[in-house]
Parts: sequence; structure tokens; C-alpha cells
Amino acid sequence: MTIYRSINAMAEALNSLFKAECIRNPVMRPKGGWNNVSDVEIAVAEYVDWFNHRRLHGEIGQVPPAEFEATHWASVKNENYPAIPVPIEVGSN
Repeated sequence: MTIYRSINAMAEALNSLFKAECIRNPVMRPKGGWNNVSDVEIAVAEYVDWFNHRRLHGEIGQVPPAEFEATHWASVKNENYPAIPVPIEVGSN
């Protein structure tokens, strides 16, 4: 049960950030609000792009999450993972 509380807490924290940084932020919201669903979808996509590629995150050394992840995977040696063939066809026999 504790793991579910942790996951729920992380989701609530991210949702709170999203509301503060995207929804309630006048810079992100056009004057008078969004006109339609497409405007909101574009605003959310722009926020997610900014959050992952440009927002500096203090818990990971003041770098964006995408940069942190790329650096991590560049440092992982292939020998840690067994060579498992990946199926190239999908279907029945």
C-alpha cells in the first residue's frame, strides 16, 4: 500500500506543478483564456516540451530531465544487458 501512496504523491505533485506553471500562469494563457480545445492541447504540448527539455530541475543537478536521462543512458555499458533478439514480425504462425 505504501508504494501506491508514493506514486499518488508524485502524481499530485506533478499535477500541482502543471496547474501552477501552465494553467494558472498568465504567460502561458492567452488574454481572455483559450478559445477552444486545440488551443489547450497546444499549450499542454508546449508545456510538456519545456518541462522535459528546458526546465532546470534542482534534484538532478540543475539540468533538464531529458538531458539527465540522455547522460545516464550514455554512461550505461551494454554488457549490463543480455543480448535478447527482438522479434521483427508480428502475426500468427
